[in-house]
Amino acid sequence: MRSHKRLSLCLLLVMVCFSHGQEDYAEVAPMEKSEMDSLFSTIRGFVGSWWNGSDLYPDPCGWTPIQGVTCDIFDGLWYVTALNIGPTHDNSLACAQHVEFKPGLFELKHLATLTFYSCFTAKPVTISSLSWSRLSSSLRTLEFRSNPGLTGHVPPAFESLRKLESLVLVENGLSGEIPRNVGNLSRLKRLSLAGNKLNGTVPESVGRLSELLILDLSRNMLSGTLPVGLGSLSSLLKLDLSYNQLSGTLLEQLGGLKNLTLLDLSSNRLSGGLARSLQSMDSLEELVLSNNPIAGELRFMDWEKMGQLVILDLASMGFSGPVPESMSELTRLRFLGLNDNNLSGSLSPKLAALPSLTAFYIHGNNLTGDLTFSGHFYLKMGRRFGAWRNPNLCYSAQRLASTDAPFGVKPCRPY
Repeated sequence: MRSHKRLSLCLLLVMVCFSHGQEDYAEVAPMEKSEMDSLFSTIRGFVGSWWNGSDLYPDPCGWTPIQGVTCDIFDGLWYVTALNIGPTHDNSLACAQHVEFKPGLFELKHLATLTFYSCFTAKPVTISSLSWSRLSSSLRTLEFRSNPGLTGHVPPAFESLRKLESLVLVENGLSGEIPRNVGNLSRLKRLSLAGNKLNGTVPESVGRLSELLILDLSRNMLSGTLPVGLGSLSSLLKLDLSYNQLSGTLLEQLGGLKNLTLLDLSSNRLSGGLARSLQSMDSLEELVLSNNPIAGELRFMDWEKMGQLVILDLASMGFSGPVPESMSELTRLRFLGLNDNNLSGSLSPKLAALPSLTAFYIHGNNLTGDLTFSGHFYLKMGRRFGAWRNPNLCYSAQRLASTDAPFGVKPCRPY
Protein backbone atom coordinates (compact mmCIF):
# COMPACT_ATOMS: atom_id res chain seq x y z
CA MET A 1 0.00 0.00 0.00
CA ARG A 2 2.83 2.35 0.93
CA SER A 3 4.67 1.60 -2.31
CA HIS A 4 1.49 2.37 -4.30
CA LYS A 5 1.17 5.76 -2.54
CA ARG A 6 4.83 6.53 -3.18
CA LEU A 7 4.42 5.74 -6.88
CA SER A 8 1.36 7.98 -7.16
CA LEU A 9 3.18 10.81 -5.42
CA CYS A 10 6.16 10.50 -7.78
CA LEU A 11 3.92 10.55 -10.84
CA LEU A 12 2.18 13.65 -9.49
CA LEU A 13 5.51 15.41 -8.93
CA VAL A 14 6.68 14.56 -12.47
CA MET A 15 3.48 15.96 -13.98
CA VAL A 16 3.76 19.15 -11.93
CA CYS A 17 7.43 19.62 -12.86
CA PHE A 18 6.74 19.01 -16.56
CA SER A 19 3.87 21.47 -16.58
CA HIS A 20 5.92 24.05 -14.70
CA GLY A 21 8.84 23.55 -17.12
CA GLN A 22 6.61 24.25 -20.10
CA GLU A 23 5.39 27.48 -18.50
CA ASP A 24 8.97 28.51 -17.69
CA TYR A 25 10.05 27.85 -21.32
CA ALA A 26 7.24 29.97 -22.67
CA GLU A 27 7.94 32.72 -20.15
CA VAL A 28 11.70 32.69 -20.65
CA ALA A 29 11.67 33.00 -24.45
CA PRO A 30 8.59 34.52 -26.01
CA MET A 31 8.87 36.54 -29.19
CA GLU A 32 8.41 40.28 -29.07
CA LYS A 33 5.12 41.13 -30.78
CA SER A 34 6.54 43.90 -32.95
CA GLU A 35 9.30 41.54 -34.10
CA MET A 36 6.73 38.90 -35.02
CA ASP A 37 4.59 41.44 -36.86
CA SER A 38 7.62 42.68 -38.83
CA LEU A 39 8.62 39.14 -39.74
CA PHE A 40 5.12 38.13 -40.87
CA SER A 41 4.74 41.30 -42.93
CA THR A 42 8.14 40.72 -44.54
CA ILE A 43 7.34 37.11 -45.45
CA ARG A 44 3.96 38.02 -46.91
CA GLY A 45 5.67 40.60 -49.12
CA PHE A 46 7.81 37.88 -50.68
CA VAL A 47 5.64 34.73 -50.64
CA GLY A 48 2.16 36.26 -50.93
CA SER A 49 -0.58 37.75 -48.78
CA TRP A 50 -2.14 34.30 -48.26
CA TRP A 51 0.58 33.41 -45.76
CA ASN A 52 -0.36 34.12 -42.13
CA GLY A 53 1.77 31.73 -40.06
CA SER A 54 -1.31 30.36 -38.33
CA ASP A 55 0.23 26.88 -38.00
CA LEU A 56 3.19 28.13 -35.96
CA TYR A 57 3.21 27.42 -32.23
CA PRO A 58 3.91 29.24 -30.05
CA ASP A 59 5.75 31.57 -32.47
CA PRO A 60 8.08 31.37 -35.52
CA CYS A 61 11.03 30.62 -33.26
CA GLY A 62 9.29 28.02 -31.10
CA TRP A 63 8.54 24.34 -31.60
CA THR A 64 7.42 24.73 -35.24
CA PRO A 65 9.97 27.13 -36.78
CA ILE A 66 9.77 28.43 -40.34
CA GLN A 67 12.23 26.90 -42.78
CA GLY A 68 14.70 29.64 -43.64
CA VAL A 69 14.18 31.64 -40.45
CA THR A 70 16.79 31.47 -37.70
CA CYS A 71 16.35 33.05 -34.28
CA ASP A 72 18.33 33.77 -31.16
CA ILE A 73 17.55 35.11 -27.70
CA PHE A 74 18.42 38.67 -26.74
CA ASP A 75 17.44 39.97 -23.30
CA GLY A 76 15.08 37.04 -22.80
CA LEU A 77 13.21 37.46 -26.11
CA TRP A 78 13.37 35.69 -29.47
CA TYR A 79 14.60 37.78 -32.39
CA VAL A 80 15.22 36.89 -36.04
CA THR A 81 18.94 36.65 -36.89
CA ALA A 82 18.78 35.07 -40.36
CA LEU A 83 16.20 35.15 -43.14
CA ASN A 84 16.66 32.98 -46.23
CA ILE A 85 14.02 33.35 -48.94
CA GLY A 86 13.83 31.03 -51.95
CA PRO A 87 13.70 27.33 -52.88
CA THR A 88 16.88 26.14 -51.22
CA HIS A 89 15.02 23.19 -49.61
CA ASP A 90 11.81 21.32 -50.34
CA ASN A 91 9.94 23.13 -47.58
CA SER A 92 11.62 26.52 -47.96
CA LEU A 93 9.72 29.76 -48.36
CA ALA A 94 9.15 30.11 -52.12
CA CYS A 95 8.56 33.54 -53.63
CA ALA A 96 5.35 34.60 -55.30
CA GLN A 97 5.26 35.98 -58.85
CA HIS A 98 4.81 39.50 -57.53
CA VAL A 99 7.10 40.33 -54.63
CA GLU A 100 7.54 43.44 -52.54
CA PHE A 101 10.05 44.75 -50.02
CA LYS A 102 7.91 45.50 -46.97
CA PRO A 103 8.99 48.11 -44.40
CA GLY A 104 8.91 45.37 -41.76
CA LEU A 105 12.10 43.88 -43.20
CA PHE A 106 14.06 46.87 -41.92
CA GLU A 107 12.51 46.60 -38.45
CA LEU A 108 14.15 43.22 -37.66
CA LYS A 109 16.49 44.52 -34.97
CA HIS A 110 19.05 41.69 -34.88
CA LEU A 111 19.02 40.52 -38.49
CA ALA A 112 22.55 39.40 -39.36
CA THR A 113 22.00 37.32 -42.52
CA LEU A 114 19.61 38.06 -45.39
CA THR A 115 19.63 35.92 -48.55
CA PHE A 116 17.40 35.61 -51.60
CA TYR A 117 17.80 32.69 -54.01
CA SER A 118 15.82 32.37 -57.27
CA CYS A 119 13.14 34.60 -55.83
CA PHE A 120 12.77 37.47 -58.33
CA THR A 121 12.14 35.61 -61.58
CA ALA A 122 8.94 37.00 -63.11
CA LYS A 123 7.95 40.65 -62.96
CA PRO A 124 11.03 42.96 -62.86
CA VAL A 125 11.79 44.18 -59.35
CA THR A 126 14.39 46.66 -58.13
CA ILE A 127 16.12 46.48 -54.77
CA SER A 128 14.56 48.98 -52.43
CA SER A 129 16.94 51.86 -51.87
CA LEU A 130 15.29 52.95 -48.64
CA SER A 131 15.85 52.08 -45.00
CA TRP A 132 18.94 49.86 -45.35
CA SER A 133 20.67 52.05 -42.79
CA ARG A 134 18.30 50.62 -40.16
CA LEU A 135 20.14 47.31 -40.51
CA SER A 136 23.58 48.88 -40.24
CA SER A 137 24.16 47.74 -36.66
CA SER A 138 23.40 44.07 -37.29
CA LEU A 139 23.59 42.92 -40.93
CA ARG A 140 26.76 40.99 -41.80
CA THR A 141 25.73 38.90 -44.82
CA LEU A 142 23.60 40.08 -47.75
CA GLU A 143 23.06 37.84 -50.77
CA PHE A 144 20.91 37.92 -53.91
CA ARG A 145 21.61 34.85 -56.07
CA SER A 146 20.05 33.72 -59.36
CA ASN A 147 17.33 36.36 -59.61
CA PRO A 148 16.98 37.25 -63.31
CA GLY A 149 14.03 39.54 -62.56
CA LEU A 150 16.08 41.64 -60.16
CA THR A 151 16.90 44.74 -62.18
CA GLY A 152 18.05 48.31 -61.65
CA HIS A 153 21.21 49.54 -59.95
CA VAL A 154 23.10 48.36 -56.89
CA PRO A 155 21.64 50.71 -54.27
CA PRO A 156 24.18 53.25 -52.94
CA ALA A 157 22.34 52.80 -49.63
CA PHE A 158 24.25 49.52 -49.19
CA GLU A 159 27.21 51.71 -48.28
CA SER A 160 25.55 52.35 -44.91
CA LEU A 161 25.91 48.67 -43.93
CA ARG A 162 29.22 49.24 -42.19
CA LYS A 163 29.26 45.83 -40.43
CA LEU A 164 28.73 43.90 -43.68
CA GLU A 165 31.27 41.11 -44.19
CA SER A 166 29.79 39.44 -47.28
CA LEU A 167 28.01 41.14 -50.19
CA VAL A 168 27.01 38.65 -52.89
CA LEU A 169 24.90 39.79 -55.85
CA VAL A 170 25.39 36.94 -58.34
CA GLU A 171 23.48 35.97 -61.51
CA ASN A 172 20.91 38.75 -61.34
CA GLY A 173 19.82 41.38 -63.86
CA LEU A 174 21.51 44.34 -62.18
CA SER A 175 22.91 47.13 -64.34
CA GLY A 176 24.60 50.49 -63.97
CA GLU A 177 27.87 51.17 -62.18
CA ILE A 178 29.32 49.71 -59.03
CA PRO A 179 28.80 52.32 -56.27
CA ARG A 180 31.86 54.59 -56.13
CA ASN A 181 32.13 54.38 -52.34
CA VAL A 182 31.94 50.61 -52.02
CA GLY A 183 35.31 50.92 -50.29
CA ASN A 184 33.50 52.34 -47.26
CA LEU A 185 32.37 48.78 -46.43
CA SER A 186 35.65 48.31 -44.61
CA ARG A 187 34.74 44.98 -42.98
CA LEU A 188 33.99 43.20 -46.26
CA LYS A 189 35.68 39.84 -46.68
CA ARG A 190 33.74 38.83 -49.77
CA LEU A 191 32.51 41.02 -52.62
CA SER A 192 30.93 39.08 -55.48
CA LEU A 193 28.93 40.88 -58.17
CA ALA A 194 29.40 38.30 -60.93
CA GLY A 195 26.97 37.55 -63.72
CA ASN A 196 25.11 40.85 -63.98
CA LYS A 197 25.10 43.69 -66.54
CA LEU A 198 27.23 46.13 -64.59
CA ASN A 199 29.21 48.69 -66.58
CA GLY A 200 31.62 51.52 -65.89
CA THR A 201 34.98 51.04 -64.22
CA VAL A 202 36.16 49.12 -61.19
CA PRO A 203 36.02 51.76 -58.42
CA GLU A 204 39.35 52.93 -57.02
CA SER A 205 37.82 52.69 -53.55
CA VAL A 206 37.98 48.87 -53.81
CA GLY A 207 41.62 49.28 -52.81
CA ARG A 208 40.48 50.33 -49.33
CA LEU A 209 38.88 46.96 -48.58
CA SER A 210 41.87 45.78 -46.58
CA GLU A 211 40.13 42.70 -45.12
CA LEU A 212 38.85 41.42 -48.46
CA LEU A 213 39.48 37.73 -49.19
CA ILE A 214 37.38 37.23 -52.34
CA LEU A 215 36.73 39.76 -55.12
CA ASP A 216 34.64 38.45 -58.02
CA LEU A 217 33.35 40.96 -60.59
CA SER A 218 33.37 38.52 -63.51
CA ARG A 219 30.84 38.26 -66.33
CA ASN A 220 29.78 41.89 -66.50
CA MET A 221 30.52 44.74 -68.91
CA LEU A 222 33.12 46.59 -66.88
CA SER A 223 35.62 48.70 -68.80
CA GLY A 224 38.63 50.92 -68.15
CA THR A 225 41.93 49.89 -66.58
CA LEU A 226 42.70 47.87 -63.48
CA PRO A 227 42.74 50.17 -60.44
CA VAL A 228 46.17 50.47 -58.88
CA GLY A 229 44.63 49.93 -55.46
CA LEU A 230 44.10 46.25 -56.23
CA GLY A 231 47.76 45.74 -55.41
CA SER A 232 47.21 46.82 -51.80
CA LEU A 233 44.67 44.07 -51.01
CA SER A 234 47.24 41.98 -49.18
CA SER A 235 44.68 39.59 -47.65
CA LEU A 236 43.10 38.71 -50.99
CA LEU A 237 42.87 35.00 -51.84
CA LYS A 238 40.82 35.06 -55.07
CA LEU A 239 40.57 37.77 -57.73
CA ASP A 240 38.27 37.14 -60.68
CA LEU A 241 37.60 39.93 -63.21
CA SER A 242 37.12 37.64 -66.20
CA TYR A 243 34.66 38.20 -69.05
CA ASN A 244 34.55 41.98 -68.98
CA GLN A 245 35.93 44.69 -71.29
CA LEU A 246 38.90 45.79 -69.19
CA SER A 247 41.85 47.30 -71.05
CA GLY A 248 45.34 48.60 -70.31
CA THR A 249 48.25 46.57 -68.96
CA LEU A 250 48.75 44.08 -66.18
CA LEU A 251 49.61 46.02 -63.04
CA GLU A 252 53.08 45.59 -61.58
CA GLN A 253 51.38 46.12 -58.22
CA LEU A 254 49.65 42.73 -58.54
CA GLY A 255 52.93 41.20 -57.44
CA GLY A 256 52.17 42.42 -53.94
CA LEU A 257 49.29 39.97 -53.56
CA LYS A 258 51.34 37.41 -51.68
CA ASN A 259 48.35 35.39 -50.46
CA LEU A 260 46.49 35.21 -53.76
CA THR A 261 45.72 31.67 -54.91
CA LEU A 262 43.55 32.47 -57.98
CA LEU A 263 43.98 35.25 -60.55
CA ASP A 264 41.51 35.14 -63.43
CA LEU A 265 41.58 38.06 -65.87
CA SER A 266 40.57 36.05 -68.93
CA SER A 267 38.41 37.34 -71.78
CA ASN A 268 39.18 41.04 -71.49
CA ARG A 269 41.18 43.49 -73.65
CA LEU A 270 44.40 43.62 -71.64
CA SER A 271 47.66 44.17 -73.53
CA GLY A 272 51.30 45.13 -73.04
CA GLY A 273 52.95 41.79 -72.23
CA LEU A 274 53.21 39.78 -69.03
CA ALA A 275 54.22 41.61 -65.86
CA ARG A 276 57.31 40.07 -64.29
CA SER A 277 55.91 40.97 -60.90
CA LEU A 278 53.58 37.96 -61.28
CA GLN A 279 56.61 35.86 -60.32
CA SER A 280 56.42 37.36 -56.82
CA MET A 281 52.97 35.89 -56.12
CA ASP A 282 54.22 33.08 -53.91
CA SER A 283 50.85 31.44 -53.23
CA LEU A 284 49.39 31.58 -56.75
CA GLU A 285 47.89 28.25 -57.84
CA GLU A 286 45.63 29.29 -60.73
CA LEU A 287 46.70 31.88 -63.31
CA VAL A 288 44.11 32.33 -66.06
CA LEU A 289 44.81 35.13 -68.55
CA SER A 290 43.47 33.58 -71.77
CA ASN A 291 41.70 35.56 -74.49
CA ASN A 292 43.54 38.84 -73.98
CA PRO A 293 45.78 40.50 -76.64
CA ILE A 294 48.66 40.71 -74.16
CA ALA A 295 51.30 39.46 -76.66
CA GLY A 296 55.04 39.36 -76.07
CA GLU A 297 57.18 36.29 -75.35
CA LEU A 298 56.97 33.69 -72.60
CA ARG A 299 60.72 33.21 -72.24
CA PHE A 300 61.18 36.50 -70.38
CA MET A 301 59.41 35.07 -67.34
CA ASP A 302 61.22 32.96 -64.71
CA TRP A 303 58.54 30.27 -64.59
CA GLU A 304 60.47 28.18 -62.08
CA LYS A 305 59.70 30.85 -59.48
CA MET A 306 55.97 30.07 -59.76
CA GLY A 307 56.24 26.55 -58.40
CA GLN A 308 52.80 26.55 -56.74
CA LEU A 309 50.93 26.79 -60.06
CA VAL A 310 48.35 24.07 -60.68
CA ILE A 311 46.49 25.74 -63.57
CA LEU A 312 48.18 27.95 -66.17
CA ASP A 313 45.94 29.13 -69.02
CA LEU A 314 47.61 31.46 -71.52
CA ALA A 315 45.56 30.55 -74.61
CA SER A 316 44.70 33.05 -77.34
CA MET A 317 46.99 35.83 -76.15
CA GLY A 318 49.18 36.55 -79.18
CA PHE A 319 52.39 35.17 -77.69
CA SER A 320 55.32 34.49 -79.99
CA GLY A 321 58.72 32.86 -79.56
CA PRO A 322 59.50 29.47 -78.04
CA VAL A 323 57.85 27.56 -75.20
CA PRO A 324 60.31 27.99 -72.29
CA GLU A 325 61.90 24.85 -70.94
CA SER A 326 61.63 26.42 -67.46
CA MET A 327 57.92 25.54 -67.53
CA SER A 328 59.01 21.92 -67.00
CA GLU A 329 59.90 22.89 -63.42
CA LEU A 330 56.24 23.56 -62.55
CA THR A 331 55.91 20.17 -60.90
CA ARG A 332 52.43 20.79 -59.45
CA LEU A 333 50.97 21.82 -62.81
CA ARG A 334 47.87 19.88 -63.87
CA PHE A 335 46.59 22.10 -66.71
CA LEU A 336 48.73 23.95 -69.25
CA GLY A 337 46.96 25.89 -72.00
CA LEU A 338 49.16 27.57 -74.61
CA ASN A 339 46.93 27.02 -77.61
CA ASP A 340 46.01 29.51 -80.33
CA ASN A 341 49.06 31.75 -80.07
CA ASN A 342 51.98 32.33 -82.45
CA LEU A 343 54.49 30.17 -80.58
CA SER A 344 57.36 28.71 -82.60
CA GLY A 345 60.32 26.40 -82.21
CA SER A 346 60.30 22.87 -80.82
CA LEU A 347 58.92 21.48 -77.57
CA SER A 348 61.29 20.29 -74.85
CA PRO A 349 60.71 16.60 -73.96
CA LYS A 350 60.97 17.65 -70.32
CA LEU A 351 57.45 19.08 -70.55
CA ALA A 352 56.06 15.55 -70.94
CA ALA A 353 57.74 14.59 -67.67
CA LEU A 354 55.66 16.98 -65.56
CA PRO A 355 54.43 14.57 -62.87
CA SER A 356 50.99 16.07 -62.25
CA LEU A 357 50.05 17.11 -65.79
CA THR A 358 46.63 15.88 -66.95
CA ALA A 359 45.88 18.36 -69.79
CA PHE A 360 48.30 20.08 -72.18
CA TYR A 361 46.99 22.15 -75.10
CA ILE A 362 49.47 23.57 -77.60
CA HIS A 363 47.37 23.45 -80.79
CA GLY A 364 46.97 26.37 -83.16
CA ASN A 365 50.59 27.59 -83.12
CA ASN A 366 53.63 27.53 -85.43
CA LEU A 367 55.63 24.84 -83.64
CA THR A 368 58.12 22.84 -85.68
CA GLY A 369 60.23 19.71 -85.51
CA ASP A 370 59.80 16.22 -84.15
CA LEU A 371 57.71 15.61 -81.06
CA THR A 372 59.91 13.43 -78.89
CA PHE A 373 57.37 12.63 -76.18
CA SER A 374 56.92 8.97 -75.27
CA GLY A 375 54.13 6.73 -76.46
CA HIS A 376 53.10 6.30 -72.84
CA PHE A 377 52.55 10.06 -72.58
CA TYR A 378 50.27 10.15 -75.62
CA LEU A 379 48.36 7.10 -74.41
CA LYS A 380 47.88 8.60 -70.96
CA MET A 381 46.79 12.02 -72.22
CA GLY A 382 44.68 11.05 -75.24
CA ARG A 383 42.78 14.07 -76.58
CA ARG A 384 43.84 16.04 -73.51
CA PHE A 385 47.12 16.58 -75.34
CA GLY A 386 46.27 18.91 -78.19
CA ALA A 387 48.96 19.62 -80.79
CA TRP A 388 46.92 19.82 -83.98
CA ARG A 389 47.06 22.85 -86.28
CA ASN A 390 50.84 23.13 -86.10
CA PRO A 391 51.63 22.59 -89.82
CA ASN A 392 55.35 21.90 -89.36
CA LEU A 393 55.10 19.69 -86.28
CA CYS A 394 55.42 15.91 -86.66
CA TYR A 395 56.06 12.71 -84.72
CA SER A 396 58.45 9.88 -85.45
CA ALA A 397 56.50 6.96 -86.86
CA GLN A 398 59.50 4.68 -86.27
CA ARG A 399 59.32 5.17 -82.52
CA LEU A 400 55.52 5.06 -82.10
CA ALA A 401 52.75 2.69 -82.99
CA SER A 402 50.00 4.38 -85.00
CA THR A 403 47.55 3.82 -82.12
CA ASP A 404 49.79 5.85 -79.81
CA ALA A 405 50.30 8.77 -82.18
CA PRO A 406 49.18 12.25 -81.05
CA PHE A 407 45.85 13.25 -82.54
CA GLY A 408 46.00 15.60 -85.51
CA VAL A 409 49.82 15.47 -85.84
CA LYS A 410 51.32 13.99 -89.01
CA PRO A 411 54.24 11.51 -89.02
CA CYS A 412 57.66 12.92 -89.87
CA ARG A 413 59.00 12.22 -93.34
CA PRO A 414 61.94 9.82 -93.37
CA TYR A 415 65.25 11.41 -94.32
